[in-house]
Amino acid sequence: MASSPSSLLLPLGSGFARSLFPAHQSIPGDKIRSLNIRCSNLEVVVKSSRTGEYSDGLMLKRREAIGLVLGVSGIFIDSFDAKAAGLPPEDKPRLCDDACEKELENVPMVTTESGLQYKDIKVGEGPSPPIGFQVAANYVAMVPSGQIFDSSLEKGQLYIFRVGSGQVIKGLDEGILTMKTGGKRRIYIPGPLAFPKGLTSAPGRPRVAANSPVVFDVSLEYIPGLELEEE
Repeated sequence: MASSPSSLLLPLGSGFARSLFPAHQSIPGDKIRSLNIRCSNLEVVVKSSRTGEYSDGLMLKRREAIGLVLGVSGIFIDSFDAKAAGLPPEDKPRLCDDACEKELENVPMVTTESGLQYKDIKVGEGPSPPIGFQVAANYVAMVPSGQIFDSSLEKGQLYIFRVGSGQVIKGLDEGILTMKTGGKRRIYIPGPLAFPKGLTSAPGRPRVAANSPVVFDVSLEYIPGLELEEE
């Protein structure tokens, strides 16, 4: 059974499109606005979209035509990836501003047995959360370069989860358990305690490689239910 023809439109102005035609086979630019590449079992025919005429002498084998189609699709995919990687300069809300960053330089680093590290931006005055309790927190998650890949501040609502129950990554669980309510902390999470499968890039969000280190700024706002028990 013969395969059905397929078509692919390319802008003539592109260098890639111009390279399809050797000098002795070129078609006047004032007659063409696009190329209609029709792939059949035997040939590829180039048609002028303005005149409706086919060019003479350009015959490509089916295998070459398939390679052309795949090559162009690869160009589009590469272009999409490049746009995703070219993130705009960040102007996003943070838990630690420029003054805070300078102060953190003089704050001692605490390292735990798991390899987790943290610096307290502000030590809270309330209770620490018991394992299994819900906590309400704000967070800003970053790759080591400082680019933000997730943030409760952007979403405009506190993040509530049950601490120590595996509802978040291991490093965040461990880092919050020793915080006090009202405190802020920068948590440096090593790869094994972060995202085993990584996170893909998205517009405005950098890619997080599998098992790569991440940084969380966290403020522990309150522990639902615990305050009620203390009153």
